[in-house]
Amino acid sequence: MAGGVLVAGIGNLFLGDDGFGPEVARRLAEAGGLPPRVRVTDYGIRGMHLAYDLLDGYDALVLVDACPGDGPPGELTVLEVRAEDLGTGDFDAHGMNPVAVLANLDQLGGSLPFTYVVGCTPAGVEEGIGLSEPVSAAVPEAVGAVHALIRRLLPSGPDRIAESTESRRS
Repeated sequence: MAGGVLVAGIGNLFLGDDGFGPEVARRLAEAGGLPPRVRVTDYGIRGMHLAYDLLDGYDALVLVDACPGDGPPGELTVLEVRAEDLGTGDFDAHGMNPVAVLANLDQLGGSLPFTYVVGCTPAGVEEGIGLSEPVSAAVPEAVGAVHALIRRLLPSGPDRIAESTESRRS
């Protein structure tokens, strides 16, 4: 897909709340109703898959992931990420380190699209399947945050993303 928005659920569903991103991606895909230029994918821990998909030329990326924070479990944070925020990281073709995937995208011939993170503070990421109660309760709010980002990125039709995001760069 050239252009458009890629929504990427990231995390390991076998590590408790680390499965937050995949669960949000699942709910978004099940609900449907997203604009045609939006693709939702559960990447799990497949960093190389995400990197190669980004080479398709998306205008924007929304990562959904469990992110450590100072707040209570279940607290959502929405961040804009720019290339200068990334630094460097060792890219592991068999794992998922989002910073490393994005920081090394240029080595694959790509460039970082407008990128946002919808993150949730986990209660725990120990071995086990299933989200904790506070993180599970945050999933609908995260779905709403992704929808809000999509509306902002694709405000009035499929050809408006470049104009919309260009004005945000100023």
